[in-house]
Parts: sequence; structure tokens; C-alpha cells
Amino acid sequence: MSSITIIGTGNMARAIGTLAIAGGNAVEVMGRDQAKADGLAEALGATAGEWGAVPAGDIVITALLHDAVVPAVIAYGDALAGKVVVDISNPFNATFDGLAHSEETSVAQKVAEVAPGGADVVKAFNTIFRNVLENGRPDVFIAADSAQAKASVKEFVEGIGLRPLDVGGLAMAHWLEGMGLVTVGLAGNGVGHWDFALGVDEFERSGGEQV
Repeated sequence: MSSITIIGTGNMARAIGTLAIAGGNAVEVMGRDQAKADGLAEALGATAGEWGAVPAGDIVITALLHDAVVPAVIAYGDALAGKVVVDISNPFNATFDGLAHSEETSVAQKVAEVAPGGADVVKAFNTIFRNVLENGRPDVFIAADSAQAKASVKEFVEGIGLRPLDVGGLAMAHWLEGMGLVTVGLAGNGVGHWDFALGVDEFERSGGEQV
């Protein structure tokens, strides 16, 4: 089991928190609005922490809108030292047909630039719609530079009944954000609804060799 702190009180915080509690993990909720954090913690059966305090969880999930993630990490500062910080955000532009940043970077990489020493940053969960987390068992793509941080997040993901898929180093977070954009495009066009997730199917040749 893992110890998890969720910074945020919105729909994704609730969805991940629900799965985490069901998986037997210790969960703490933090938010700028203490009343909302207290309410979500009570609804989940979790504990509520105070904004900016040292998170109780070894894994800290920033369930925030993309433009609030880096400021939150800066605000927490050394309180995140030694933690695994998981960024789940998608920096979509206003028309949802591109990323908000024009350079080949990501929110997770920007978080790594401001995180305190000893904190490891992981990108995960950003390609999954909230309703799919609530009702399905999607694959969870993970990008990080730290093998130990990946192992911690993989263990958590497996413990809540999902399949973690390692896509490589933290630079791959940029492309995961692009995949998040693809899911929105599919929802509005080729799929036409929000009840799906991107995943990986493995195929075998006739002799049993994987393709």
C-alpha cells in the first residue's frame, strides 16, 4: 500500500482519491480552500491536511489545472523535498486544438525545474478522462527520469487495479500531453463521446512471438 497526498479538490482529485481509498492506501487531501479539502476528505474517508504544510504522503498528486501546478509546487517549496510529485495536468489552449506552450516542454518538466532537491517528478493519468477513472480500468502512461519514482507510482497504479505503462524519461511528458490532446480530438470527432481511453494492445505472431 502507498501513502498518497492529493493537492486539489476537483473531479480528478475525487476520482483518484476514491480509487486510492478503495485500494487500501492512506490518503490525505489538501486544497487552498480548506472547507473544500475538509469536505472531500470526509466524503472519501481520507484525512485533510493544511495547504502548504508538509504532505503526509510519499506520493503527492497535483490534481490541479495546468496553470496552477507550478505555482503550487513553488508555494510548497521544501515541503516537497523527498516526495514523488505526480503531475496529471494537460496544458490545452483555449480552443482545445493545441498545447498552451509552444516549446517542446511540459508542465511536468517545468515542475522539475522548480521542485526542491530530492523531489522526483512523474507525469501520469493525464490521458484519462475522469469518468473513465470512475467506471473503467484504463492504462496509465508514466514518464519520469527516476527509476525509483516510477516504481513507486507503478506500485500505486497496480494497487488501484490499473495497468501502468512506462513510456520513458520525463522528456516524454511533452508527448503524453499531446496524447491528452488527441483524446479530446477523438471525443469530439472519431469516437464522439468521452467513455474511452487510449491504451496498448499487444499482438503475437502465429509462432507466439510478440509483434
